[in-house]
This record gives sequence, structure tokens and C-alpha cells, in this order.
Amino acid sequence: MGLHLDQIPRVETITKEEFLRDYFIPQKPVVIERLIEDWPAFEKWNLDYINEVAGDKEVPLFDDRPINSKFKFNEPHTSMKMSEYVDLLKKEPTNYRIFLYNLLKQVPALQTDFKYPEIGLKFLKKMPFLFFGGGGSKVFMHYDIDLANIFHFHFHGEKQCILFPPSETKYLYKVPHALIAHQQIDFSNPDLEKWPALKKAKGYVTHLTHGETLYMPEGYWHHMTYLTPGFSMSIRSVPKKIRNFVQATYNVFFMRHFDNFMRKRKGQKWMEYKNEKAVKRTNKNI
Repeated sequence: MGLHLDQIPRVETITKEEFLRDYFIPQKPVVIERLIEDWPAFEKWNLDYINEVAGDKEVPLFDDRPINSKFKFNEPHTSMKMSEYVDLLKKEPTNYRIFLYNLLKQVPALQTDFKYPEIGLKFLKKMPFLFFGGGGSKVFMHYDIDLANIFHFHFHGEKQCILFPPSETKYLYKVPHALIAHQQIDFSNPDLEKWPALKKAKGYVTHLTHGETLYMPEGYWHHMTYLTPGFSMSIRSVPKKIRNFVQATYNVFFMRHFDNFMRKRKGQKWMEYKNEKAVKRTNKNI
């Protein structure tokens, strides 16, 4: 028996009124299959095009090593030229990913290839981020520090997305003072005997292909697996729920700095303490 995951609802197209009523207000995820067919990016954006316009850029790379006292959550492990990275993606499976990278700032020409959807949300215009991954690479289960509403547009290849709403946090072995689940859990194939609370968690799953858009509501947990080499772009809108806005402010201005301070002071012992706490706290909810 695996995780309890329902397929994320899908629509071909959607109006602003339908999106707000059926998904944004009730905070439910949805895949919109044809939202961006009128973007130049829909036809143009693939790995060859990115190589053509950005091949000379030095890009930060992350692998799938667990977060430890040396590397912060968003601190890259290495870097290389985009052209070298695209060659690597095409040649062989690799764990190297590009995460939260503002390539559009580095290559302004890319900004003319897309537009912000008129879907009833105000998007942060300076924060479109790109994410790249090799076949089989994974982004561990986490939620975003700002608890934003996220539109995630996928390009090139296929990607699996597993989501859990904030209501399921109590079953996900959340690490205290962090935004992640316990990193020993393989959410693609979890050991439910070792992590029994996961049996109670109710989430969603979908496979995204080129040109499809995933809406992730405020504070949703997400775990991404690149089934083939590919890349995605995310844009975000600040949380509308007062509780989430307050929590996001706390995360950015206090929690992150407190955690970094404790890492410096206690090193790996702090990481081990947090992991142990995650298991004890979560198993009490069974």
C-alpha cells in the first residue's frame, strides 16, 4: 500500500470566475492544460532554446544530498555553464538541478516570451523563477517560505508532482524550525512501516507535460520528480489568508535566521535534534 493520493483535477481552459470560485477560494489545486498556448514560450521553450539564449551563463546547481549544517536549504552545491548543464541533461541521468533561479533577470529576452495570466490574482512581477532537473532527479518534500499561491508552468518532458494541503502537516514528519519533511522519507515509494503516520495523510498527484500549468494553493507541500529532463517556471502571489501572511512573515524574518544561528552554534547536532523531534511529534498523531 502506498500514499493516499488523488489525481489533481484537470481542466483544458478556465475563466477567471471559475478559477476563483472552484479553486482559489476553496484552496484546491488544479492542472490547467491549455492556459499558456498563446505564449511564445509554448512553442519556443525547450532545452535547445535555453542553451541558445543562455548557454554562456554560469548557473547554480543543487543535488539530492540531505540538508546538513554545512549547506543551507537554498545554498547551491556547485555551478557550471548552462551549455554544459544542458549537455549533461541530454547525455545521461543526473541529480543536478537548478532551483529558484531568476534566469529571466540574467536573460531579459526571455521576459517577452510569457505574460502573467489574467486569473484574478496579483502576481509578484520580479519573481519568476526557473527550475531544471535531469531524469530521475527529485525535489524533496517541502513548502515555500512565503506560503504563496503558485502557478507552476512546465516545459520540456514530464514531471511528477505530489502535493499535500497544510491540513496534512501533522502526518508528514515536518522538521521543526524548517520547511521540509524528514529527508529520509522517499515520497515516491515510502516505507509506511517506518513512517506510519503517512498512512493517514491525504494528498494529490499529477504528471505534468509540456505547456501544462499547476496551481498550488497557499502553503501546500510539494515533492517534484523529473521523470525526464525538463524545466518549469513558477510565478507567485502573496498569501491572502491573514494567518498565512503572518506565518510567512515569521518564517522570513525570524525562523530562517534562528535556524541559521543554531546551525552555526550546534552544527550537525542541531540537525539531528530536529530530525528526532520530527519523528516523535508526528508519531504522536497516529
